[in-house]
Amino acid sequence: MSSELLDALIVLEREKGISRDVLIEAMEAALISAYRRNFNQAQNVRIDLNLETGSMRVFARKEVVDEVFDPRLEISLEDARRINPNYQVEDIVEMEVTPKDFGRIAAQTAKQVVTQRVREAERGIIYSEFIDREEDIMTGIVQRLDAKFIYVSLGKIEALLPINEQMPNERYKPHDRIKVFITKVEKTTKGPQIFVSRTHPGLLKRLFEIEVPEIYDGTVEIKSVAREAGDRSKISVHSDNPEVDPVGSCVGPKGARVQAVVNELKGEKIDIVKWSDDPVVFVANALSPSKVLDVMVSEDDKATTVVVPDYQLSLAIGKRGQNARLAAKLTGWKIDIKSESEAREMGIYPREETIRLFDDQDDTDFDYEEDFE
Repeated sequence: MSSELLDALIVLEREKGISRDVLIEAMEAALISAYRRNFNQAQNVRIDLNLETGSMRVFARKEVVDEVFDPRLEISLEDARRINPNYQVEDIVEMEVTPKDFGRIAAQTAKQVVTQRVREAERGIIYSEFIDREEDIMTGIVQRLDAKFIYVSLGKIEALLPINEQMPNERYKPHDRIKVFITKVEKTTKGPQIFVSRTHPGLLKRLFEIEVPEIYDGTVEIKSVAREAGDRSKISVHSDNPEVDPVGSCVGPKGARVQAVVNELKGEKIDIVKWSDDPVVFVANALSPSKVLDVMVSEDDKATTVVVPDYQLSLAIGKRGQNARLAAKLTGWKIDIKSESEAREMGIYPREETIRLFDDQDDTDFDYEEDFE
């Protein structure tokens, strides 16, 4: 081994971020393999590398025994004591067995093994870096597209954006910068594989964390997210601080904060509603922008029957049932919507215990489409 090779190890450590100890260990393993293969030797050997001079020596390691059965691995006590009278049975004797032309052969043979170890170490570093980024958001650059994936560069590695994780209202081109949500990081024989999404509800949550300082510092909490990517989403928010308006914090001055999220999601409509631990209030809020007259709760079935004004029935249900469907996902409750006249005919409305808080529903619930379009 030459000193130039050692210099190369130092460069690799600096540029690739791989510990020199890992590289030296890989080199020693490669040299042992080269010695056994090229010199038809099966004994137990150790490689000694002098990092200062770049010199290399091979030592055979033999166990001291009373009776030798395999001279490649064992040495008699008598022979061992000729080397050093202090040896005892079960001690290990090391003897130099470096071949004269071993340096040239070893360098050729070790190159491939070292390259492989370096590649494995690099993959390990990338995996360790990205496994901690699962369920996080990153900005990537679209590299190329095929029938199954969009390949997004995240710097050190290309992530895979599957077709079912792509937003239907987006068209991607090489060199586009997009924010993606890391859904899974896997170890494979070809190195780490990273899967990302543009449709995952977690992307919406992370975007609000970026845009809303109150969410980032924990003053406002996103309790739940329901999303039909590319079309419409709902999020519920809550704050333990009574002086903080969680919905207003997410909307921002003149809607600037939610507008930034909408722009990133290419116009996806977003409803921001106030969370409540009372299912009556929460379900009513979740059906925003529709007004609600009453909510009847069946705890056993985790189901609700909601009464809305006749003229708001289509708004409460939404186009193709979207508003009701998203509200059910957001709250975790089944929602059956009845018009006021239908509820009266069924005799379920009005009730004596009807909660009248719906007469002056919280006006802070925010609907992007209603308020800014």
